Amino acid sequence: MTERTVFQSMPRRLLVSLGPAATVHEAACVMTKAGCGSVLVIDAASTMLGIVTERDLMTRVLAKALDPAKTPLSSVMTPHPQCIKPDTKVADAVLIMIERGFRHLPVVGEGGHILGVFSVRDALPREIGTAVSLAEFNEQVNDSLG
Repeated sequence: MTERTVFQSMPRRLLVSLGPAATVHEAACVMTKAGCGSVLVIDAASTMLGIVTERDLMTRVLAKALDPAKTPLSSVMTPHPQCIKPDTKVADAVLIMIERGFRHLPVVGEGGHILGVFSVRDALPREIGTAVSLAEFNEQVNDSLG
């Protein structure tokens, strides 16, 4: 069975994005309406500045008692997020997520064109299992090398 790419595994390729001056409240509304767990922060020239995820809303806004209606995305986003190419194998993307603690990875094609966001929810159980095995192997190698 051939391995799927992240682009093949993304069930929808809707690009959910807002500008850096948009508020956290606006982002939460857009994410809820789109049924997704992240929003890309993009400037007027369509350059990706950052990403805001559900986890960011919890840890960077709610836990700090910031006002969602007054807090701009630029102040809570993860700037310059790690991106992956559309031909990245799903297991490789999940391995990045495991090792770096991510749940969302922007997918960027030729010329920096933003294609969407790969979510760990887009992976099948076997692909997650492969990534976990790779992560465990990498950890054992690192431990043995001291």
